[in-house]
Formats: sequence, structure tokens, C-alpha cells
Amino acid sequence: MLDVQNIDLFYGAAQALRGITLTVEPGKVTCVLGRNGVGKTSLLRAITGHQPVARGDIVLNGQSINGLKPSQRARLGIGYVPQGREIFPLLTVAENLETGFAPLPRAERYVPDDIYSLFPVLKDMLRRRGGDLSGGQQQQLAIARALVMRPKVLVLDEPTEGIQPSIIKDIGHAIRYLRDRGDIAILLVEQYFDFAKELVDSFAVMERGQFVLTGDHEMMQTQDVRRSLSL
Repeated sequence: MLDVQNIDLFYGAAQALRGITLTVEPGKVTCVLGRNGVGKTSLLRAITGHQPVARGDIVLNGQSINGLKPSQRARLGIGYVPQGREIFPLLTVAENLETGFAPLPRAERYVPDDIYSLFPVLKDMLRRRGGDLSGGQQQQLAIARALVMRPKVLVLDEPTEGIQPSIIKDIGHAIRYLRDRGDIAILLVEQYFDFAKELVDSFAVMERGQFVLTGDHEMMQTQDVRRSLSL
């Protein structure tokens, strides 16, 4: 379980996050919604250790991870799929997947079979360079690379951005499968309301660095959420 406890985050004098509290549980999808520039990516940077928090605490399975480097948080089980994918374009698909081995003990340095079941196109393209894949295929590769790490928490930053509808459907199927497995807590940051509403167990809408609306799956279906995102 991941607990974000009343965190503030600054870039210089500018405050990006204000009193953010969030819980992400295994077997559930928690979604953070909001327009561009409201602080969603700053929240993920705080969780993954790329930006320090000024106040509050981030706790993973009962252990505070404030002050830990991104690599240390990865070893504890935080898998991150960044906005823009950030795959290695000159490495092959197989080599990109193997970069996920870094936080693992030697005995676990292999690609689980269910990754190829979720994203069969990757098995057919193992020898192709990452930069030769389409945007949607690169997104699948980025998610697969994070899953190679056997994460306890999977953090996804706008995985549908710029992706063709058929692959959005595949990504949705993968998230459902991982949720239903019950051993991964999934934090999804998204702008695409219709994609998010089919997946979430709980959600929070962000504006100006703070949550202005929170609720469960049933509340997600109301017009209040859609209205908050369109204001």
C-alpha cells in the first residue's frame, strides 16, 4: 500500500502541491484527474523520488520513503511509466525490457510470460529498435518495462496520451488484468475521462496543486466529475 500524507511540494518559490493526501491499495486502481498544469506530474515526481517534498510523508507498506533516491524506491517496488514513455530508442525491445532488471536480484532477472500475453506485439518485435516502434507500441513497451520490475505499486502518467484507440483498449485490458491479480496497487494519472471511468475504484480531481473532488467508482459516473475537468 502507498500512503501519501499531506505533502507540499515547491519549485523554488512556486508551490506545486498543497496538502495532498492519497491512498493507493493493492488490487485497486486509484486515478488522479485534472487538466494540464494542475500538478499531476509533480505528484508522481514526488512519489517516485524525482522531486523532494517540503512537508508531509510518503509511506510504502509502512515504511517512509521520503529522502530515498528513485533507484532505491524502485528496489522497494515502485514502477514508473512516465509521460512521454522515455524508452531507449537505440536499444532493441528486448534490451529495453532488460533495463527493468536493474532493481531485481539475479534470480528474478527474466521477463515474466504474462507480459507477452498482455502485449503480444512486443514478443514479435524483440529484435527491433525501440525507436522504430509506433507511439502506441512504445507505450506498451514502457508499461512492460515497468512490469519487468515486479512492482508493488505501478504509477502510470497519462498512458493514453497520443495513442491510437485500438492500443488504448489494449492498455485498458492490461490495467484490468493487473488490478484483478490483486497484488499490485495502481496509480493512474489521466485526462481522458472515458478511459479512466471504466477502470477506477477511487479517484481525485486536482486543481492548482490540490484535490477539489474525491470519490469512488459510482461517484465517478456523475456529471460533477466531468464538469470539474471542463471548467
